[in-house]
Amino acid sequence: MRNTFLKDIRQDWRGSRILFGRTRVMQKALGRTPETAHRDNINKLTRHMSGDIGLLMTDESPKVVRDYFASFVKTDFARAGLVAPLDFTIPAGIVYSTGGRLAPEDDVPMAHSLETMLRQLGMPTQLKNGKVVLGTDYTVCKQGQVLDGKQTRLLKQFGVACADFKIKLVAHFDRDASEVIVEEEQE
Repeated sequence: MRNTFLKDIRQDWRGSRILFGRTRVMQKALGRTPETAHRDNINKLTRHMSGDIGLLMTDESPKVVRDYFASFVKTDFARAGLVAPLDFTIPAGIVYSTGGRLAPEDDVPMAHSLETMLRQLGMPTQLKNGKVVLGTDYTVCKQGQVLDGKQTRLLKQFGVACADFKIKLVAHFDRDASEVIVEEEQE
């Protein structure tokens, strides 16, 4: 998870509490069984707690929370393990800072000091007359391929932000009705 985006969420929900931590500890705090539950039926919420999950405790209505998180989508750089949503190939010739996504007259050649870093990340680059040059087209990733660390670093170096940060709401506890309401599947 990206801490900068979580800081934005925490800022927007200042009057509420947001908890992240070990899933088992949060389940234990709520109560896993009816006998150990902090409140009637809140133990049913623990069934939906797995993976990277957090708890938002607020007095706002479920509609306000749904609307906020439905609109909270931030574009971000990919991380290793993500499936590539696009093809990205750097054309042969002088390597530009956007990897060929802009016309050469609108772009800036890659700094010569970055050539060794690009080579370490797998690009077959050379320095010619102080310019970083590729002999042939270099494919960084293909759509549907699982990205590794080198590929994600190259995408970031060339300014390709192809991931979305968003929060998926799973379920909420209605305190007045003492019941857990499962959210509809979101995409």
